Amino acid sequence: MMMKSGRSKAPQTNSSGWEFNYRATRYMVDNGFYKFLNWFDERAWYPLGRIVGGTVFPGLMLTSGSIHYILHSLNIPVHIREICVFLAPFFSGLTAIATFLLTKELWSHGAGLFAAAFISIVPGYISRSVAGSYDNEGIAIFALQFTYFLWIRSVKTGSIFWSVMTALSYSYMKKLSTGIGLGRIRFYNQLNPFTYLRFAADGKIQQSNIHRLHLLVFNLCEQVNTWQQWLKKPKHLLSKQHAGYLMLILTLVFVFLGLNIIALLTYLGVIAPWSGRFYSLWNTEYAKIHIPIISSVSEHQPTNWVAFFFDLHVLVASFPAGLWFCCKNLNDVRIFAILYSITAVYFAGVMIRLMLTLTPVVCVLAGITFSSIFKRYLYDEAAERTLMLHGLQRRKASHQDQSRSKDRTMYDKAGKLRKPLQLECAEAREQILSTCPDDDFGTLKTIIIATMLLLLSMFVVHCTWITSNAYSSPSVVLAYYNNDGLPFVRSRTILDDFREAYFWLRKNTPDQARVMSWWDYGYQIAGMANRTTLVDNNTWNNSHIALVGKAMASTEREAYKIMLALDVDYVLVIFGGMIGYSGDDINKFLWMVRIAEGEHPKDIRENDYFNDEGDFRVDNAGSSVLLNCLMYKLSYYRFGDFQLDYRVPAGFDRARNTVIGNKKFNLEHLEEAFTSEHWLVRIYKVKKPRNMDSVPTSERVFEHKRSKPYSKANNKGRGLLMNERTALPKDARYLIGVLLLVADVPRLIVLLFFFYVLISFVILSLLCVVAGVND
Repeated sequence: MMMKSGRSKAPQTNSSGWEFNYRATRYMVDNGFYKFLNWFDERAWYPLGRIVGGTVFPGLMLTSGSIHYILHSLNIPVHIREICVFLAPFFSGLTAIATFLLTKELWSHGAGLFAAAFISIVPGYISRSVAGSYDNEGIAIFALQFTYFLWIRSVKTGSIFWSVMTALSYSYMKKLSTGIGLGRIRFYNQLNPFTYLRFAADGKIQQSNIHRLHLLVFNLCEQVNTWQQWLKKPKHLLSKQHAGYLMLILTLVFVFLGLNIIALLTYLGVIAPWSGRFYSLWNTEYAKIHIPIISSVSEHQPTNWVAFFFDLHVLVASFPAGLWFCCKNLNDVRIFAILYSITAVYFAGVMIRLMLTLTPVVCVLAGITFSSIFKRYLYDEAAERTLMLHGLQRRKASHQDQSRSKDRTMYDKAGKLRKPLQLECAEAREQILSTCPDDDFGTLKTIIIATMLLLLSMFVVHCTWITSNAYSSPSVVLAYYNNDGLPFVRSRTILDDFREAYFWLRKNTPDQARVMSWWDYGYQIAGMANRTTLVDNNTWNNSHIALVGKAMASTEREAYKIMLALDVDYVLVIFGGMIGYSGDDINKFLWMVRIAEGEHPKDIRENDYFNDEGDFRVDNAGSSVLLNCLMYKLSYYRFGDFQLDYRVPAGFDRARNTVIGNKKFNLEHLEEAFTSEHWLVRIYKVKKPRNMDSVPTSERVFEHKRSKPYSKANNKGRGLLMNERTALPKDARYLIGVLLLVADVPRLIVLLFFFYVLISFVILSLLCVVAGVND
């Protein structure tokens, strides 16, 4: 049985953050952009909440909202959900056009056509551009390619117009993501308009350390450009070569001093701390040791070699040739392509998520490679030689006609003029025919062209297969395939447990119910179930996530205290032992432990969840701490009573291929509320604490502290203090009575006022009656 994401007939979304992005877009469309900027989301991060307007990049929402507004202005009623679903495919077409324009500026029209064809189907980009992939990356790549095209255009032309367009496009790109930056600009007349317009379009200079680097690079370029302009003045006695050496030395000095200043300020804490992702790009072990929540994300793992072939196929082998062509034919704009490709390759190797930024430049350089090869080996030299021979013959004929028209009677002179021309044509003919390649070269050319066409055909087949099987299915719908006994025939079964569970939450729980789960499912619960979550995919508060991880890793009794403190009503876990789903919470459990240990090292220790041999096991050989933690119990509750197959015993976990170790246990503080059809999603209700612990009837006996029974004769005029009888003096009793009367003065005043009003009302009534009788 093979598990994968399945497809549904209804329009579904497919990216990791689509739930929140769609919910935010719909809120902006319904309430307006200004309310969106001030939106406080009470459905997330209970009890903290989240200020959405200042923590998101609004470019995606503004793009969808603008398209929705334009269509409705044209009387085309389209729901905002349909726009969100089909936004990425629409922008993928624009990305192909932008890639063509960029490659055309770098190399040629033919290379641009190849690059546009590659990026339109390459799996590395189509994973974020399929229908339903509603995320920033779906349109950020278009903004990236188009901004680079405008920047190169401004460098080549030196036009202020293209610089302004570059600044506006760069600002739009910054509204989509922070993972994208732009290098320096060569010409000083473009540098200042571009940069200052970019800051104006951004609205502010963001005060994170990453954004400060952009301003630092800009200032450094200004200083270098100033030195360059100064050295170019003719009054200086330095030669061009010495001026170049001086510029190189000054640039290296500025870079060295800048890096040392940054390191010093970071050490002193002036500009620290940098983000964890920034450190992870330079030290792959940093996040795993210091910030495990970053390493727990699958997209932040280092890229293996298979992923390059999986997402790029033949392009990964062809783009180095394009890089070599750029180095061989170097100019100002191709330096940009070289630097972009080198840095993108490094960062894509550090973090698999950055494969998306490598894909565009790989398509550009691969387009240059294939364009150069086809131009070299599809060049028809025979046709050109034929045209040259025809040209010589036409030249000979025209010369003869001119000779006849001048003097038809001078036959001897015409013959003398004709003989040198015939000799010239004969020599040119021999020279042209001598350049004809032999048959071996023609055969080699045919083999190379056929090989290139075969590689391109295999690339198309690979992209189609990867897109169909890996990137064309919503993440909330799964499917498994079974062999039916016939060759190449498999039946598919759809598993819709996620939507089933979220629909149950929406319909069967109170509107203000709070659901505790791991952060992977926070966006889905808030977006599809419309219920409050404790943590979600934003992961901005590490301590809050660590508290949830501590609850999952603790015993049920200790976890119950945490859940009561957080007002948790329901707990949701993902369990794949029934169907063999390997992405469940048990396989993610060690990340919960590591994150919790970072904040609560005295209570949670990762070594406690391994057995004596250092293995993480869920069978009888597993750690006792693991077999009694809350996550284990919620996942395997009642699972030990089921025998899934006659070949395996009861309690066999298909995801881990073992029999669970703790089968018989009961839940004390939680009760099972819902389990999906295939046991993929399990929801438990947290029991409310009783007001008072029940006391057995046999223990309901109270001891009397008086030595004698109470009677008026024994207690008249006496008090009881510490089991000793004391007599009060008569004056003291009068004093206590006066004090009690004085203490009750407000009540007495209110009572007197009430009687005064009542008597006045009665008197007035009588007077009115008497006056009426007299009349």
